[in-house]
Amino acid sequence: MAPIRTRFAPSPTGFLHLGNVRTALFAWLAARSTGGSFVLRIEDTDQGRYVPESEAAILETLNWLELTWDEGPEVGGPHGPYIQSLRLDLYTESARRLVDSGAAYWCTCTPERLTEMRLEQQRLHEPPRYDRRCLTRQDEVASERASGMPAVLRLRMPEGTTEWDDAVHGPIKYENADIDDQVLLKSDGFPTYHLAVVVDDHAMEITHVIRSDEWVPSTPKHLAIYAALGWEPPVFCHVPTVLDEARQKLSKRRGAKTVLEYAEQGYLPEAMVNAMALLGWSSGTEQEVFSREELIAAFTVERIQSSPAVFDARRLDSLNGLHIRRMDAEALVAALEFHLPETSLDARRKLVPLLRERMVTLRDAVPLAEPLLGPAPWDPEVVFPPRKVDAGTAQTLLDAAIAEVEAGALDGLEAMRERLTALLEARGVKARDGFRVLYIAILGAPAGVPVFDAMAFIGAEKCVGRLRFALVELDRRGEASG
Repeated sequence: MAPIRTRFAPSPTGFLHLGNVRTALFAWLAARSTGGSFVLRIEDTDQGRYVPESEAAILETLNWLELTWDEGPEVGGPHGPYIQSLRLDLYTESARRLVDSGAAYWCTCTPERLTEMRLEQQRLHEPPRYDRRCLTRQDEVASERASGMPAVLRLRMPEGTTEWDDAVHGPIKYENADIDDQVLLKSDGFPTYHLAVVVDDHAMEITHVIRSDEWVPSTPKHLAIYAALGWEPPVFCHVPTVLDEARQKLSKRRGAKTVLEYAEQGYLPEAMVNAMALLGWSSGTEQEVFSREELIAAFTVERIQSSPAVFDARRLDSLNGLHIRRMDAEALVAALEFHLPETSLDARRKLVPLLRERMVTLRDAVPLAEPLLGPAPWDPEVVFPPRKVDAGTAQTLLDAAIAEVEAGALDGLEAMRERLTALLEARGVKARDGFRVLYIAILGAPAGVPVFDAMAFIGAEKCVGRLRFALVELDRRGEASG
C-alpha cells in the first residue's frame, strides 16, 4: 500500500482514556504500516470547554505510549501551526468562499427563537433541524450583523443524497433532506468542529481520516464542505466505539480511567498498545501477544472491525503480565525504580528474577518485595499452622529448616528443598501444603515469591531469626487454642 497520512486531533477538554487513544493508535499504526506520516493536531476551538492542563497531558500520554508524531506540537512541520486557535484566518477565508458560492449563509436567529422552534418540532413529531428562516432574508441579516447583532454561519446542505464508501463500514448513504444546516462559524468567530476539521485535513494533506464511528452522521456535512470548496475528500475510516464491561460507551463521565492512571498503576506502554490494538482489530491469526513492531507489520485498515469493541480489564492484566515476562532484565530493573524508589540498582537486579513471574503490574513489586527488604509483615489473621499441616509437623519443619540454614544449605537450595520435601512426605504431608509453613515464617503470608529464593535473598541470619520467631508464634497460638 502507498504511504498514507493520518492524524489524531484531540480536543484539550480533559485527559485521554482508552477509547480516545485506541483511535490514535489505529491512525498511528496505519501510517507506520505504510511508511506514511502521523500528524498530531490540537483542536481547541471549543473555548468554553478548554482545560489548560489537558493539552500537556495529551502530549504526555502519547509520549508515554511512544506513539510518536511526525508533525505537530513540539516537533513542528510544514503544515503548522498545529493548534487550531492559531489557524483562525484559514477558517475565516474558507467561510468567505462558502458564502460567496452560496454553500453557506449567515443566521441571526436568537437562542430563544431556536428553542421555540425545537419545541414546536417536538410537538409535531418532526425531526429537529433549523428551519432555514434566515436563508431567504440575507439582506436583512446583513443589516442586523452590521448593527452588532450576533450571528452564526450555517452550511446550506445541498439537495439529493450523500454516499461514500467507508473503509470500515462499506457503502453508506444519507438523504440530505434529513440533515440539519450545521453551524460552521460561531458568533465568537471561532469555527465549529465541522468547518475546522475539513479545512485542516485538507491543508495538512490527510489522506485517511481515522476517527470514531460516532462521527458517521456528520460525514455528509463534511463531504458537502469538501465539494463546495472544490477539494478532494480523504478516505473515511470510522472505527468502532469502545464499550466498558457494562457495554456502555467508555467515557470519563462513567469513570473510565485515564491512560496516565494506568501508567501510575504499573501497566507497561507495550501492554497498553497491545490491548488497545485488539479493541476492534484482528490480525486474522490466533496471536494475542504483539510487540509494537509485530503490530506495525500485521496492521491493515481492512482488518478493522465494524462492531463495537468491549474493553476487558482482565485481558489487559493478562497481557501486561506477559509483557513483563518478555521484558529485557535491565529494562525491567529500570522500570521498577518508580515503584521501588528506596532500593538500590543492585537490589533491584537481585529482585527481578524473584518478582518477574508473579507480577501482573509493576506496582505488584511493592507487596512482593516488602518482606524481602524489611521485616516480614505478619498478618495477624493468617492461619498458622496452615490448614492440612498439624502443629507437630510445622514445628519439625521449622526446626529442620533452621538446622539446614545454619549448616550453610542456602548455598544449595535445591538440595535443601529435596531434603525438606522428604521430611514432609515421611509425615504424610504434601510439599505444597507443608511449605506454606515456610512461606508464613519467611514472608508473613502463605504465598509470595518462591520461598527458598526468598531465603537466599534475605540471608542466613534473617532466615534463622524469622524461623525462630515462627516457632514462638506457633507455641503462642497453640497455648491460646489449648
